[in-house]
Amino acid sequence: MGDDMATNVKLRALSIRQPFAELIMTGEKKIEYRSRPTKLRERVYIYACKTRGYPESYEEHGLEPEELPHGMLIGRVELVDCEDCGDFEWHLANPKRLKKPLAVSAMPQPGFFWPFGKGGRRDIN
Repeated sequence: MGDDMATNVKLRALSIRQPFAELIMTGEKKIEYRSRPTKLRERVYIYACKTRGYPESYEEHGLEPEELPHGMLIGRVELVDCEDCGDFEWHLANPKRLKKPLAVSAMPQPGFFWPFGKGGRRDIN
């Protein structure tokens, strides 16, 4: 079936604002800080939120907002650990970018969500 990235529609998605979603895909960002812990240890899609991050975040990393996808799945990453350090550090590994950003059919949520509903979508190539 080809690339399991595009055919594995049952993965959850994690919403991340740009430019941080891009930094995860390049491997530069390996820890996502959240206010809650997670017990999940699995592959998840990275959803680049429609809401953009602060302009200084783009500038700090030499990225332009209009050059990055927003409101799309852009790849996947493995969630490998969670540590309590005041905030919770979600450790990410092995980012794999989708060949082409993918629209979602379900309503994105601030944390995890099922991008194609719990039943998945069957027409992804």
